[in-house]
Amino acid sequence: MNSFAQRLETLHATRPVTVLGAAVIDVIADAYALPWRGCDIELKQQGVNIGGCALNIAIALKRLGIAAQNALPVGHGVWADIIRNAMAKQDLHSAVEAETGDNGWCLALVEPDGERTFMSFSGVENQWQQRWLDALHVPQNSLVYLSGYQLASPCGELLTGWLEGLRDVTAFIDFGPRIADIPDALMARIMACRPIVSLNRQEAQLAAERLGVEVETLGAQWQQRYGAALIVRHDKDGATWYDGDASGVIPAFPATVVDTIGAGDSHAGGTLAGLAAGWSLADAVQLGNAVAAWVVSHRGGDCAPTREALLLAHKDV
Repeated sequence: MNSFAQRLETLHATRPVTVLGAAVIDVIADAYALPWRGCDIELKQQGVNIGGCALNIAIALKRLGIAAQNALPVGHGVWADIIRNAMAKQDLHSAVEAETGDNGWCLALVEPDGERTFMSFSGVENQWQQRWLDALHVPQNSLVYLSGYQLASPCGELLTGWLEGLRDVTAFIDFGPRIADIPDALMARIMACRPIVSLNRQEAQLAAERLGVEVETLGAQWQQRYGAALIVRHDKDGATWYDGDASGVIPAFPATVVDTIGAGDSHAGGTLAGLAAGWSLADAVQLGNAVAAWVVSHRGGDCAPTREALLLAHKDV
């Protein structure tokens, strides 16, 4: 048995986890090309899946055997009913229920090479209220996941204030493409909490531009500016991590790409699972790589593997 498989045997939570963010509907369709102005293209629908960054992560953690407090607002309406029923089938439940309003949805267009383009409609997942946050119990030593989609929304100030009020927790933030939309003052407050941040290669470019540095030096400059751990995901080229004076490159696991929906979320879910088990950042990122490789090899973003499936897939790697 190799070291990765041996480590998977130790994947048991030693830290509490709270996942805060969105549960939405993904309407996924194949597109031979992206639409252009004035066109009328024919799409081939793949399916209607539950999704959203935080829900994808909640699913990944659940399947890896890591318990979490899921704070995913679920409202009332056509989309919310689908989400609630689908979550219940996976024994997932949210600590937050909105009294009125429906959940958002997203049209995901998948091109022949697997690249995806999203068009999103916001719902109750971006209408956070202080009393929802007050009802959450976040113990010391917790890991707390937040998404850039919520932090860049009108409720970003509210969520940041809540994060600032927590004591002795480690935030894990995937800013996504919204890293470019967060005001400087709010970004400074978020980063003062010293979160672990995960970015893909395009988001790393945006982050470098924001700092006024070359993307090749982002890791070191990020440490100098914020003193917080950074993960940069490079798809088939693996992932690089930076933490203080230490850094490393974690190779990717082999994958035949079917679509890339949920790849970043699943990477975050795998990494969070490793951190919750007390693993080093490098080992946690390797688990993130493994989970992401599995997800891009399957349709949809809600198809994270179980620990047993990963063990079987990588027993000879």
